[in-house]
Amino acid sequence: MLKTRIITAVVLLVVLLAVLFSGSQIAIQALVALAFGATVWEAFRLFKYRGPVAIGIALVWTAAFAYTFYVHDGLAQARFWCALAAAIWLLRFLPSLKLGLPPLEGFGNTLLSMVYAVTLVSCFVAILVLLGRSAVYLLSSMAIVWVADIGAYFSGKAFGKRKLAPSISPGKSWEGAIGGWIAVLVLSAVTILAAPGVPLLQDTFAVRMQAQLGWGTALAALTVIVIASVVGDLFESQLKRRAGFKDSSSLLPGHGGVLDRVDALVPVLPIVALIGGWL
Repeated sequence: MLKTRIITAVVLLVVLLAVLFSGSQIAIQALVALAFGATVWEAFRLFKYRGPVAIGIALVWTAAFAYTFYVHDGLAQARFWCALAAAIWLLRFLPSLKLGLPPLEGFGNTLLSMVYAVTLVSCFVAILVLLGRSAVYLLSSMAIVWVADIGAYFSGKAFGKRKLAPSISPGKSWEGAIGGWIAVLVLSAVTILAAPGVPLLQDTFAVRMQAQLGWGTALAALTVIVIASVVGDLFESQLKRRAGFKDSSSLLPGHGGVLDRVDALVPVLPIVALIGGWL
């Protein structure tokens, strides 16, 4: 299982880097559309849309996404999409971690599925916006979530005692979440301090944010981003638990589904894009 997981991760990383640095707009758009379609398909399965229905919904949403943001100038409204997503996460999805979700049957579930799909659109809009600055800028933004996840895993294994959300994800602990937060702050600080001597680091999100906003605001923003990543992860876990799924799909051997890999990015990237708009 571990071998399969590592092989899949390496292949995904190679493909991602090759496409992002290829300079081919068509290849980038195809990869984003493919990832978006897979994510939407998996998401609607968690809302009890199965078989051809889920596939059909995913195809319609993907076609609409491509038409809006590739053919037309939909990215002109990128800030609206990112702000809308941030508001949805703050006002609807964050409270649900305590209040719970509506039953799988009924209008409440249908409405929730559409609202969640909107946040997926916003996440992939943010990907296009961040990539518009540079591939390094996008990858450095995503790396914040990856570092938080890795730091949380090892901190949780070593020190985890107090459960973060036992009814949603019993394996996550407060110690793990705090460890992930510390890992992000430390690695970001090292990156910022090393940037003057390493040109590649000068185009990363943390470095540019600190240069424009200062240390205090940068560390506060990174803290908000880490919290958002935890919320995104827990919310998808809540959806899977309600639907009786272990993974969002089996598209990625050893990793589950695409949504399992991007769940924490869904609330984070719109926030990063909003902050980046002020830099």
